[in-house]
Amino acid sequence: MISVAEARSRILASLKPVGTETVALADALDRVLAVPLDAFRLQPPKDMSAMDGYAVRASDLHMIPVDLKVVAEVAAGASYDGTVPPGSCVRIFTGAPLPDGTDTIVIQEDTQADEDAGTVRILESASLGTYVRPAGLDFKPGDTLLQAGHRMTPRSIGLAAAMNRPWLTVHRRPRVAILSTGDEIVLPGDPLGENQIVSSNGPALAAAVTRAGGLPTLLPVAKDDPEALRAIAAGAAGHDLVLTTGGASVGKHDLIGSALGEAGLELDFWKIAMRPGKPLMFGMLAGVPMLGLPGNPVSALVCFLLFGMPAIAKLVGMGDTEPQFARAVLTGPLPENDRREDYLRADLARESDGTLHVTPYSRQDSSMMRRLATAGCLIRRAPHAGSAQAGDPVEIIDLSSF
Repeated sequence: MISVAEARSRILASLKPVGTETVALADALDRVLAVPLDAFRLQPPKDMSAMDGYAVRASDLHMIPVDLKVVAEVAAGASYDGTVPPGSCVRIFTGAPLPDGTDTIVIQEDTQADEDAGTVRILESASLGTYVRPAGLDFKPGDTLLQAGHRMTPRSIGLAAAMNRPWLTVHRRPRVAILSTGDEIVLPGDPLGENQIVSSNGPALAAAVTRAGGLPTLLPVAKDDPEALRAIAAGAAGHDLVLTTGGASVGKHDLIGSALGEAGLELDFWKIAMRPGKPLMFGMLAGVPMLGLPGNPVSALVCFLLFGMPAIAKLVGMGDTEPQFARAVLTGPLPENDRREDYLRADLARESDGTLHVTPYSRQDSSMMRRLATAGCLIRRAPHAGSAQAGDPVEIIDLSSF
């Protein structure tokens, strides 16, 4: 058996990012940039007022109070084309460009206007540049603001819009084929035999692939028959990644390795020192990366979290492909661990001081999807970890977004 870290490293080393496409900014949420994004404009384009008030010359404020002549009014989207002479000012609103001859904003709360006289009394002084947003404060043309490998968020979409970038070059979504195997499973809603179970792996993995940024293809369930398995596996052609569930163990009916070996599977590794998820396999199926997940639903999803999501992250061109771990505090004891890296489902609570507390479930059976669906996190325990007590720190993977 190989370690979790080595398995993930070997999987990622076999992958390369998929090709690119151009998408509209409105469709770019969660897409990954394939090229750096440079600004097309100056932001702000001119010196702008950051407040409602009066645009003045700072040199006119050496004696306070002082009365200034109001020569114009400028709102956002408008401008004053003349030059403001000494002893004068312009009524200005937030987002309007500063007129020539002015360099400072006095906010309206510090003034007293006399509309009949066309003047304003400045009651409080302001230093040069007060409440002025200088041209290019945010960015300038040619500034690289988003790097290749960045996954677009609502914040970065707003930035790209401000950069005047209506179209983005992104990696296309990887096509992921999902093949569930076993005589005992049927899809939800299909007729259910006395000794059969409903397959949760296919729908769950399809949703997980979508969440990770891929395009899932849910293939029909393959029976435990080599010919049927090879025929359905042929549907994986044209995909960027193949996920299988079940059939990867050592039982008489576990046919993935042997049947697909005849169809061109070049196996890289099989079995990892992990719980749940020991019977994980990875290889190339006729040139397409294939990740063989265990059949138990919890094992399948935990393995996808640790290996499938990093694989899709690599395919979409993300620079950071590693799972993200946090620190939390145990609420009760844990026994020492054996030679396998263990991932325990647990409840997660955040205390008023921000500390995370975790309570592992007493039963960790890998067939119990209810436990995974309600868990707040997974506790990672290193191989041969000693016993732990309440109050001890542990590493966790937060499941809130999974």
